[in-house]
Amino acid sequence: MSDASYRDAIFSTPLDRVANFSFDEQVVACFPDMIRRSVPGYGQILGMLGLIAERHLRFGAHVYDLGCSLGAVSLALAGRLPPEAFTLTGVDLSPTMVARARETLSEECPDHRIDIIEGDIRHVDYRPAGMIVLNFTLQFLPPEDRRAVIEHLYNALEPGGVLVLSEKIVLPDEQENAWLVERYHDFKRANGYSDMEISQKRTALENVLVPDTLEAHHDRLRTAGFTRVSTWFQYLNFASMVAFKDA
Repeated sequence: MSDASYRDAIFSTPLDRVANFSFDEQVVACFPDMIRRSVPGYGQILGMLGLIAERHLRFGAHVYDLGCSLGAVSLALAGRLPPEAFTLTGVDLSPTMVARARETLSEECPDHRIDIIEGDIRHVDYRPAGMIVLNFTLQFLPPEDRRAVIEHLYNALEPGGVLVLSEKIVLPDEQENAWLVERYHDFKRANGYSDMEISQKRTALENVLVPDTLEAHHDRLRTAGFTRVSTWFQYLNFASMVAFKDA
């Protein structure tokens, strides 16, 4: 990401009015740099997805990557599994993301059977799947829609299937949460973001990204029918969970 044209500088100048955050062309252009500098542990989560698939994905099963952005999950799985091991459908609401993901994946893993579609994950007609990944996607849906989505995904999973859910989280204790948020801002400062950028990005995300507690996520997953639910990764206020459907 040495090319300055691809560096995230969206909030580097003062704005009279900070608009709600959206995955527009400006965001897509700098998205790899943005997520690398803004999401603690993102690379580690991606790296583990292929290992989780090696261990738990039935050979030849279908995979969904929901909120696929530029196709990072597809690349992670294709880097660990041969083309015949799985098929994958990536879904994203941003047409610019979809176009870029298709281009990248056709170049990087042309032999893998990967289809990227534009759509709303709440309204996809899901086929049976062995693995479903939501990497920092559920948090952008209205809170009242999240239970129905998780229930829908549970029903789409094959017996023995696995759901990986990664999210920004909030702690139930206000003081502990405030400390964690401050350390997250320290993380962003250490990655080159100014206080103004941090503040304006936070304003842009208000009421757009609404995080849940880990307890709320676990309760929602168990209510949907998952009997095995674990938080396998947490770095500051970002976490990843894995949930298994009984075989």
